[in-house]
Amino acid sequence: MKDFFKILKRFIPPYKKQLLLNFLFNLLSALFTVFSMTMMFPILDILFDTAKDIHTLVPWEMTKDAVFHNLYYYITLFKDAHGAGLTLLFVGFFVILATCMKVGFYYLGAFEAIYIRNGVVKDIREQIFSKMLKLALPFFSEERKGDIISRITGDVTEVENSVMSSLDMFLKNPIIILVLLISMLVMSTRMTLFIFLVLPVAGFIIGKVGKSLKKVSREGQDKMGMILTVVEETLGGLRIIKAFNAEKKMNARFNSELHDYRLIMNRLMRRREMASPLSELLGTIVIIIVVWYGGTLILDKNSELSGSAFIIYLGIFYQIINPAKAFSTALYSIQKGLASMDRIDKILLADVTIPQSPDAQSVSTLKNTIEYRNVSFAYEEKTVLNNVSLQIPKGKTIALVGQSGSGKTTFVDLLPRFYDVIGGQILIDGVDLRDLKLHDLRDLMGNVNQEAILFNDSIFNNIAFGVENATMSDVIAAAKVANAHDFIIETEHGYDTVIGDRGSKLSGGQRQRLSIARAILKNPPILILDEATSALDTESERLVQDALENLMKNRTSIVIAHRLSTVRNADLICVFHEGEIVERGTHDELIELDGKYKRLHSLQMF
Repeated sequence: MKDFFKILKRFIPPYKKQLLLNFLFNLLSALFTVFSMTMMFPILDILFDTAKDIHTLVPWEMTKDAVFHNLYYYITLFKDAHGAGLTLLFVGFFVILATCMKVGFYYLGAFEAIYIRNGVVKDIREQIFSKMLKLALPFFSEERKGDIISRITGDVTEVENSVMSSLDMFLKNPIIILVLLISMLVMSTRMTLFIFLVLPVAGFIIGKVGKSLKKVSREGQDKMGMILTVVEETLGGLRIIKAFNAEKKMNARFNSELHDYRLIMNRLMRRREMASPLSELLGTIVIIIVVWYGGTLILDKNSELSGSAFIIYLGIFYQIINPAKAFSTALYSIQKGLASMDRIDKILLADVTIPQSPDAQSVSTLKNTIEYRNVSFAYEEKTVLNNVSLQIPKGKTIALVGQSGSGKTTFVDLLPRFYDVIGGQILIDGVDLRDLKLHDLRDLMGNVNQEAILFNDSIFNNIAFGVENATMSDVIAAAKVANAHDFIIETEHGYDTVIGDRGSKLSGGQRQRLSIARAILKNPPILILDEATSALDTESERLVQDALENLMKNRTSIVIAHRLSTVRNADLICVFHEGEIVERGTHDELIELDGKYKRLHSLQMF
């Protein structure tokens, strides 16, 4: 329960007003519950002809004797004037009125609880998505994509269905139970103290079974994350699955995960379904024990309760059973939801490994140079860059070449701080990247990657992505520079055409030209090109290369390339090998050097 209240402490504060109103309405509902039950006293006394006629009023006091004495005085007056039958109807009218007030305040309390519940769930989803955008790339490389999707969908839904649906019970039931117990104490202290001895035993048994749900529920959510991972990988790799006739293998893998999930959920639901019958059985046992104990006292003439009062007492106690039963059911449900909250907290409480310094400086443009000074970097234990130094003057084009895995992509990923160096410094105009505002730093750069990353949206929105207040004329101008305008206007709806998931409705060259248009519209002073043409056919490559040359004019460009023909005109070519720059110079200088670059060039020419 401590974990449950921690969740409330984190997410409830914005809804204090609704919480206060909910408490007030539930308190009024509980008071009218007691009032409606109290009005049964005269009804039973009239039915069993045990009512005493009262012909005198006593001063009003907040005591049980004074209230009941004056109540019976007015009932006596009405009974003497209209008879016992109409008196029953008259008293019954007050029972109905009290019940109307009870259920009305009950609804108002639930109304406020709904506002709190849905608001908290919305806040959790907002916080997860916001935190996902803040977390550094290493976090996502260590997590399965399907598992992350499972947390923002299935786990949040589970929290909504269990923890937040139980919120109303925790806001309402304790108030009802407390008010009813106080009324029972007023009626019979001895009987109520006996009940206090019996109820904790039942609560202990229910709590013991409920705790076992949390572990099983966490296993179920982890397994659902694995299932979604298989689904995501299958959708992304359908072409390869079909090409290699691997449908049977993927089907077997999915069915295996599904089978394990079924077994886990069987265990979970068997225990959860135990909540209602177990609480009902324990409730019946408690009532029988109370009836036995109270009946024994009355039969021995050793109780402050009369027979009719004992019936009312049992009626009030029975009013406690349902809230207590719902309370115990909520305990089962909450344990399941807490397991999901633990998984959500792996995102919400994850460290932001690329922090921004509190006194970070603003930067708006590149004035002189980018400098890599003795930079080292490693993924866990594997060193990727080792003591690399390089100066990139403003307006120059620097090409990075070398074998796959030699550190080129990591080298450029350090510049926008997708990762942070573990040794050395990267400086822009003499200022360490870590001392600059992260948003300003990334605003200096435009990226065109080997895989054109596009969104399932219109062409206009893809080109204008990340650029505030872009106009149609701005987007068209960028598309023309990127050699994209002609194919765009030939699509069904022009710039309003939706291009499908990851731009699936377009060819590779068209997707790449859209990503170049996006970089052109951003108009960044620093340009990063990572294998921008390597996946294209010759004709598309020519169009994209022309667009890239338009884009690179008067910009500081860092180009990763395997096709050396695309970087012949670079101002400086750096050859990477095993995390180090082993050669640097122009194309002609490196050919003359007769080293690794020349061997790579010869292989490609051959």
